[in-house]
Amino acid sequence: MKAHDGMYIDGAWRPASGPDVIEVVNPADEQVIAEVPAGTAADVDAAVTAARAALAGWAATPPAERSARLAALRDVLAARKDEIAETVTAELGSPLPFSQAVHASVPIAVAGSYAELAASHAFEEKVGNSTVYQEPVGVVGAITPWNYPLHQIVAKVAPALAAGCTVVLKPAEDTPLTAQLFAEAVHEAGVPAGVFNLVTGRGPVAGQALAEHSGVDLVSFTGSTAVGRRIGAAAGAAVKRVALELGGKSANVILPSADLARAVNVGVANVMGNSGQTCSAWTRMLVHTDQYDEAVELAAAAAAKYGDRIGPVVNAAQRERVRGYIDKGVAEGARIVAGGSEVPRDRGYFVSPTVFADVTPDMAVAQEEIFGPVLTILRYEDEDDAVRIANGTVYGLAGAVWAGDAEEAAAFARRLDTGQVDINGGRFNPLAPFGGYKQSGVGRELGAHGLAEYLQTKSLQF
Repeated sequence: MKAHDGMYIDGAWRPASGPDVIEVVNPADEQVIAEVPAGTAADVDAAVTAARAALAGWAATPPAERSARLAALRDVLAARKDEIAETVTAELGSPLPFSQAVHASVPIAVAGSYAELAASHAFEEKVGNSTVYQEPVGVVGAITPWNYPLHQIVAKVAPALAAGCTVVLKPAEDTPLTAQLFAEAVHEAGVPAGVFNLVTGRGPVAGQALAEHSGVDLVSFTGSTAVGRRIGAAAGAAVKRVALELGGKSANVILPSADLARAVNVGVANVMGNSGQTCSAWTRMLVHTDQYDEAVELAAAAAAKYGDRIGPVVNAAQRERVRGYIDKGVAEGARIVAGGSEVPRDRGYFVSPTVFADVTPDMAVAQEEIFGPVLTILRYEDEDDAVRIANGTVYGLAGAVWAGDAEEAAAFARRLDTGQVDINGGRFNPLAPFGGYKQSGVGRELGAHGLAEYLQTKSLQF
């Protein structure tokens, strides 16, 4: 797609308020592929003003009509899925097959799920002598990350629109082209002017202005826990609602009764997918001590097969961050059995798929979110020990449990302090709530639980 040199505000592309631009770089070859405007507080204010003006009309739009617009959006995204995949590959570096299978396809499913929910959700109910209404929160400031650039947009915008809210989106500066494509799709789907608005820009300028704007009723943010804390603090001071999907350091627990080879191979694939840039990736593999050596061999072999199949990380700073963690793991006494911190290619922000053995729970590589293709393997003595290690971080976003049967795995999963657990390789469900315990966030995305984040209740007593 051709990059726009303006902001999508009040149903049209408008010139930015200032001359500053953001260069969009292809992480695979380090070439500049486009420029987009770097928005200012003035751009954010114009977008919020448009969203505020459109709110009353959109909130009063019957849910069936909101559903129809979301269905049309789903159809536009489906018609442009090849362009979406190519755009994500160009600005994120994701291999094209992964972009097609995940980055383009999952948002279509999520948009479709909210088209159905908008039509079926009970926005009004009788409770005794009261009528309870679920009404839109208001203007939503959505701040999205680069790792799943379209999915994260749809997971916020679709439920907000279904609820009757209006939206101002500030996407990550590394992947603004996908956001611009989404704005085109919204326009093509016939969403009324001002209901959705897009401001590209940098986090400390445009993102901060959006999070702190007095005309924003709810801030929905996905990103690092450190930034989430600041947004939460600012929102709290203004008594403003927030939805925060933050970091993760998820455990993949393999119980002795599991199919070890399958659990290890799927676990490695989970970490290496999207070059490890997945907040819910199972980056800590927990294996019983009797099976530990075999698991390490299996994981090393599985990681080595990725080689050139893995894409780059998003930018040079992220590459150096990941390499720094790999070096720190070695310094702390962990043993590299695959990969390492040496740069594998002359060009592009590539990191070798890396597996650490002999990792202890207190090491930085076992505690901190690396956000790269790095797997740590820890040993446990019994189930209580595995629970202690799995729960022994500040995060609680996701995880996995493998066992000989689903009931055994589910019983163990109930003991984990985390928001979502895959049982024996459970499949993605766009209707299931996604979100974390502890410092992994506040609130939920996807399905009816995600819709509820954008609603507030009013009761009339008779």
